[in-house]
Amino acid sequence: MPPNRAARVRVPVATVWSLPESPRKVDAPAITALPNYREWLAKMTREETIALCAEKRIQTQVLFGDPLNIEAFDREWAKVSIPSQSTSKSRTGYSGWIPTVQLEIDLDGSKESESVVIFQPFATLTLSNNAVIELSYATLLELVAEYSDHLTVSTPLGRGTLLHNDCLFLQRKTQPSDGLSIVQQANRFLGLPYLWGGMSAYGFDCSGFCYTIYRASGYLIPRDACDQFTSGSVVSREEMLPGDLLFFAYENGKGKVHHVGIYVGHQQMIHSPTPGSRIRINALPGTIYERELCGVRRYWKS
Repeated sequence: MPPNRAARVRVPVATVWSLPESPRKVDAPAITALPNYREWLAKMTREETIALCAEKRIQTQVLFGDPLNIEAFDREWAKVSIPSQSTSKSRTGYSGWIPTVQLEIDLDGSKESESVVIFQPFATLTLSNNAVIELSYATLLELVAEYSDHLTVSTPLGRGTLLHNDCLFLQRKTQPSDGLSIVQQANRFLGLPYLWGGMSAYGFDCSGFCYTIYRASGYLIPRDACDQFTSGSVVSREEMLPGDLLFFAYENGKGKVHHVGIYVGHQQMIHSPTPGSRIRINALPGTIYERELCGVRRYWKS
């Protein structure tokens, strides 16, 4: 199979590893043809979870149906780039390695006219062969047909059905998602464990949390906090509103950007703090976050 081919993700969530050698024995449930993320996350100790970050084993994650470009193959692994996850590291998007069993080579690249996004933390996709797949929040799929209670969508595994109430039609919204609706979506994930590189309702890192909430709300922003900071509209601290992104830097806000959260109002933010922690709301005044706050950016539209 030659490189430089288009592909799509054929599993609910695919982890993008730094190298084919990056997965450990404990990571086996995440790299199979039918990955079990609940088993994977449940079996990892806190130390093993932290090591995903400290040892830089994971780059990012991609969701079911996401388009990829294959750059190279190494035995049962493919090196991919992700056009939808922009980064200053590469003009072709985030890159890393995914097991080939989790990919579907896209032969025709055809697309339907309208897409839908999963707007619940999880939704059930039923394929034409009656197989059932649990899909994560923010998964985007192409609409084929619409009925009163369900939708038919095109997927890398053929056509399938979703419940109408689990999905949102971004192209039909008369008004774009505003800052308050972004905060409402973020609040649904309070208590979810941090996952380095995480981009799904199984777990998020700090910038992946912001990226995914915005994606489900109809906005495509850069993947990493440092790139999110250099884009968007600059907002002063006095004018920040719920839904704005707050950025934090070392050296009391004068150094390198290392963290991002979503402003919820009343001098508080919701964020996915660090490996071993959970998504939570923190107040800014009198904390390290107040000292390290280096800027505010707005991506949502009023």
